[in-house]
Amino acid sequence: MSVNMPELLIEFFSEEIPARMQARAADDLKRLVTEKLAANGLTFASAEAHSTPRRLALVIDGLPERTADVREEKKGPRVGSPEQAVAGFLKSAGLTSLDQCEQRDTGKGVFYFAVAEKKGRATAEVLAEIIPAVMGDFPWPKSMRWGTGTVRWVRPLHSIIALFGGAVLEGSFDLGGAQGKLVFGNSTRGHRFLSPDAFTVSDFADYKAKLRDAHVVLDRAERKAKIKADAEALAAQEGLTLSPDDGLLEEVAGLVEWPVALVGTIDEKFMDVPSEVLITSMRTHQKYFALLDKAGKMAPRFVVVANTVTADGGKAIVAGNERVLRARLSDAKFFWDQDRKTKLEDRVSKLGAITFHAKLGTVAEKVTRVQVLAAEIARAIGADADAATRAALLSKADLVTEVVGEFPEVQGIMGRYYALGEGENPAVAEAIAEHYKPLGPSDSCPTAPVSVAVALADKLDTLVGFFAIDEKPTGSKDPYALRRAALGIIRLILENGLRVKLAPLFASAYDQILETLNERGLIWDLDRSNPDSSTPLLLQLEEGRQVVILNEQARSMSDLDIAIHNLDYWEPKAAAKLGSDLLAFFADRLKVTLRDQGVRHDLVDAVFALGGEDDLVRLLARVKALQTFVGSEEGANLLAAYKRASNIVRIEEKKDGKAYDQPVDPALLTLAEEKDLYGALSGAGETARPLLAKEDFTGTMAALARLRGPVDAFFDKVTVNAEQADLRANRLRLLSQIRATLNAVADFSRIEG
Repeated sequence: MSVNMPELLIEFFSEEIPARMQARAADDLKRLVTEKLAANGLTFASAEAHSTPRRLALVIDGLPERTADVREEKKGPRVGSPEQAVAGFLKSAGLTSLDQCEQRDTGKGVFYFAVAEKKGRATAEVLAEIIPAVMGDFPWPKSMRWGTGTVRWVRPLHSIIALFGGAVLEGSFDLGGAQGKLVFGNSTRGHRFLSPDAFTVSDFADYKAKLRDAHVVLDRAERKAKIKADAEALAAQEGLTLSPDDGLLEEVAGLVEWPVALVGTIDEKFMDVPSEVLITSMRTHQKYFALLDKAGKMAPRFVVVANTVTADGGKAIVAGNERVLRARLSDAKFFWDQDRKTKLEDRVSKLGAITFHAKLGTVAEKVTRVQVLAAEIARAIGADADAATRAALLSKADLVTEVVGEFPEVQGIMGRYYALGEGENPAVAEAIAEHYKPLGPSDSCPTAPVSVAVALADKLDTLVGFFAIDEKPTGSKDPYALRRAALGIIRLILENGLRVKLAPLFASAYDQILETLNERGLIWDLDRSNPDSSTPLLLQLEEGRQVVILNEQARSMSDLDIAIHNLDYWEPKAAAKLGSDLLAFFADRLKVTLRDQGVRHDLVDAVFALGGEDDLVRLLARVKALQTFVGSEEGANLLAAYKRASNIVRIEEKKDGKAYDQPVDPALLTLAEEKDLYGALSGAGETARPLLAKEDFTGTMAALARLRGPVDAFFDKVTVNAEQADLRANRLRLLSQIRATLNAVADFSRIEG
C-alpha cells in the first residue's frame, strides 16, 4: 500500500531581487533548508527551487509526518569506579542517579550505560523552526534594512508562504523593531501590474498554475527558453538572426516575470560606430539583444524584452526604448569620432598617469617592458620582431580613449579599429586586439605569430612581476588573476605548438622588472652597503620612510626586532629561485589543463620532477607517452618492479648508512638472471638515449618495456641480500640501476599505482 507523503512549499515574496543574485539565492535556499532537514533526521524524495524578480520558492516532496524516534546510548565508567568519575558521568548524561543507568558486561568488565529514548516530533513543528533559522542565515551578497525593522534581507519582504501537507505552518519571521512579525500564510501576488491582487494556494501545483494565470512564469529555465524563442522568431520575421548572448539571456530572465519580446530600430547614422561598441552599449545599459544580417554583421535592429503586455502591442514601449537608445548611442558616436582625432602613438605618454601597481610602476612602464619581451619572443617563434614591438607599444593606448573609458569591455578591440584607421600593419592591429587573449577556457586563443608574441609577453610580464614582489595567489584568493595568466600562457604555447623555453623568458622578464623597480627606487643594492659591518645600515629616506639593509652577520642578531615587513625597500630575490617558483606554479596550472584532457596529474609531477624541463610542448609529449606506457600491461608491471626495487634499495641504504648508486661490477654477476638484467639495462639505456635526444618518447617507452621480462626473472630467481657482502652490494647496485634507467624518462617514484 503506497503512502502519500506530505509536500513542503515555501515562498519568500519581496520587492525586486537583483537579477544577478536570483539563481544563487534559489540554490542557497535549497541547500540551507535541506541541510537543516538532514540535521533533524528528516529525509525527502525531491527538492526544487525557483526564482523570479519578486520571489524565491522551494518545494520539497516526500517528507514524513514525524521525525523518527531516537535511542541514544552513552557509555560510562566501570562499575565500582571512584565517586567523582560516576558523578561526572551522571552530569554529562543529564541524570541524577545510577538507578537510571543500565549495567552491562562488555567482555572487558561491567560498565554503566545511560540510555535515552527520544520520541520523534511532528515535522510541522520542526519546519516552523527551520524556516526562520534559514532566513536568518541567508547569505545575500548585499542586504538592507527597511522601515523600523532590524532584520536584513535583500529587499523588503511582503509575505511568506509556508505550507506543509496543504496546511499553513504555525510560525513567523520577526523583522525586528516596530515592524513586528511576518506570519506564515498561504497567499501571494502575481505580476505587479497585470495581476496585482492577492490569491491563496493549496500546494505547489496550485501555486504554479495560479501564478501563470497571474502572469508569472515561475520556472527560470522556461522564461529563458521563451525569451530566446520569441526573440529568434522576431529576428526571423526581419530576415535576421539573434546574436548569441547567454550572459544577457540569463540576466534578462531575472528582470521579467512575464517576458514579452519586441523589436526596435537603430538609427542608420550610428551604424558606422564599431558593432562591439553598439552591442556593448545596448547590452550593458539597456539589456537589448543585437540582431545580425545574413553576412553575420550587426543589423540596425534590436530586441527588447518587456515585462508587461500593452494594449498597443508594445508600440509605446518600443518608441521609448528607441528614444533612450538614440541618446546612448549619440554619446558612443561622439566618443568614437573624437577618439579618431588623436593617433594611438600620441596617447602612449598618457599611460604614465595610470598606475599598474604601486611597486611595478605605471602602465607606460609595463608597455616598455612588454616591448622588449615581445621582440625576444617574436624572434624565438619566427614572428616579425619589429611588428611585435610596435604592437606592444600601442597595445594599451586605447585605455586612455573616450570609448574605452565609457565601455572598458572593448579595450583592445578599439585599439584594433584605431590602428587600422591610422594605416597600421594589420598584424599589428590584430595583435593589439588579441593581446589580452585567451581570457578564459572558453575564449579563443590567438594563432597569428605577432599576436601570440605580444599576448605571451603581456602575461609573462604580469606573472613575473607579481611573483617578484611576492604577490602570489594564496588558497582561493588570486586578486591579480595570475592563475588565469598562467593558463593563458600554457594555451598559447600548446595550441600553437611553440618550442620555447620558459626559464629564459622568466629571466628576461625579471630583468625588465628589476629595471623598473630600480628606476623607481624600490631596490637598494646590498653591494653599496658596508659588507664588513657587523651592524645593520639604517638609512633615513624622504617622507620619513626607512630602509634597513642587513648583512649575513646582522641578520642573526637577536636585538634587531624591527618591522622588516613594513619597510619601503626590499632585497630582490634570486632569479633562479623566482624561476623555480614560477615553474612549480606552471606545473600546478598544467595539471588543471591536462586533467580536462584525461591526463593524470601524477604523470605531470613525474616529468616535472626531472628538473630543467621548461619546454611545454616537449613535456606534454613526454607525459602522453608516459601515460600510454603505464596504461599498458608491460608498463604497469615494470612500474611495480621499479617500486619494489626502489623500496629494497632505500631500506638497505638506510640500514647500511651508504648509497648503492655506484656502477655494477660485471665480474660479480654470477646468476644468469642478473647477467640478463644487467645486459637488458645496458641495452635499454643505450637505445633510449638517442631516442630521448630525438624526442621520440614513444620509442623510448618501447625500449624500456623490453625490461619487463628480465626484471621479473631477476626477482623470481635472485636473492638480493646474499650472504656474501660483495654479491649483495653488487645486486643492490643493479636494483639501483633499474631506478636510474627508468628515471631518465620520468621520476617513476611520483607515479601512483
